[in-house]
Amino acid sequence: MAKNTVTKRELCNAVAQKHDIIQSDAKNIIQSFLDQIIEEISAGNRLELRDFGVFEPKIRAGRNARNPNTNQPVKVAPKTVVGFKSGKKMSERAQEAFNEL
Repeated sequence: MAKNTVTKRELCNAVAQKHDIIQSDAKNIIQSFLDQIIEEISAGNRLELRDFGVFEPKIRAGRNARNPNTNQPVKVAPKTVVGFKSGKKMSERAQEAFNEL
């Protein structure tokens, strides 16, 4: 039910306008922030941003699956995925926006 896709470039432009800085500075700040999130998650850390949400690495266990084309059993190796749970403020705002549709 998303209305539009907002790109990183559009996000950088909005931040630059809001804080009266040049777009390249906004881009560098946002990219640095995103890089730091990746760094923390790859180190196995849980990242909590109050009101926004929590990023947490989780390990998915290996399992036995089946190839749908050949019907042959396939082993799927364990892997790490990133879970995200939205914070209270984000959840409330998303619910308000959904109710307006």
